[in-house]
Amino acid sequence: MSQQRVHADRFLELAETHLLLDVRSPGEYEQAHIPTAKSLPLFSDAERSAIGTAYKHQSREAAIKMGLDAFGPKMRSMVEQVESLQARAPHFAGGDKTLLVHCWRGGMRSAAVAWLLELYGFPVVLLEGGYKAYRQWVISHWEDRSAYQILDGYTGAGKTEVLHELSSLGQPVLDLEHIAAHKGSAFGGLDGKPRPTQEMFENLLAEEMHRLRRQFGNKPIWIENESQRIGNLNIPIQLFRYWMESDLPAWFLDLPFDERLQKIVREYGSYSTTQLSEAVLRIKKRLGPLETKTTLAFLAEGKIPEAFGILLRYYDKHYGKTKALNRIQAAGLSTATLGQLLLKKSS
Repeated sequence: MSQQRVHADRFLELAETHLLLDVRSPGEYEQAHIPTAKSLPLFSDAERSAIGTAYKHQSREAAIKMGLDAFGPKMRSMVEQVESLQARAPHFAGGDKTLLVHCWRGGMRSAAVAWLLELYGFPVVLLEGGYKAYRQWVISHWEDRSAYQILDGYTGAGKTEVLHELSSLGQPVLDLEHIAAHKGSAFGGLDGKPRPTQEMFENLLAEEMHRLRRQFGNKPIWIENESQRIGNLNIPIQLFRYWMESDLPAWFLDLPFDERLQKIVREYGSYSTTQLSEAVLRIKKRLGPLETKTTLAFLAEGKIPEAFGILLRYYDKHYGKTKALNRIQAAGLSTATLGQLLLKKSS
């Protein structure tokens, strides 16, 4: 039975309306995967390791036999798992039961699972070159040189909220902090949300860039002026340099210190003294011994505004060089008003 293979662009287009199955091991999937993929591992991590060792030190035939021993008892359960996944995915309903399948290189693992599923009656499409080819598709996005607009402003200016407002007004917005599940500063991870790995962050970023370009064409995408590092994750250096060093339109939200301090206290002041103190200690070398000691003392006394006043001055002092020539006087203006104002001035 001939198996249909397509390249990454077509495969991802099909993934919008078809169930996508990643047959790599659980560890490979956990490290990073195509965002819409469901895990259907042909081998466990231990089985994959043992088969790889056999291939390297014995022979290809010995490895295949080990693989068949592991695959055989799983056949029925894999088919039933796929049936269950399709039943729980209403947007895949409608009569077309075509499945998308991939492994690491598009080799024996995906071919074996495709054979089983086709034998059972499912049409199957394979990813040419496997996940490795998908990663090349992801990396190709770092050379994107299309239109962007940068939203700038000191810490606490409400840049993220304004980006969300622009999105609600129908503008293309690439929310880097949302993709990273981190708000950027030493305090950005206090919400306890799980963070993607670097590789998964890159996958999510490329897919969102691709989606925005498909939906909005060449319309400028709004992004926030970030440092290259968001929590433990890094914006790909090619993209970062283009966004922050090229001559792209940029807008600076000029909000007075006191208003920014109020925003920061509202956003972070409800966290426990222990959580806030631990975040302060993460930047103690840069903050300095005296400022660190004073900030921790204010936190211990429950003087949250005083503590965040020190921290906000620290972030202002170490803020990266702004590229924005267009300043928006934001004092007293609501997020909705700022969104409308930016939309008018940038058009």
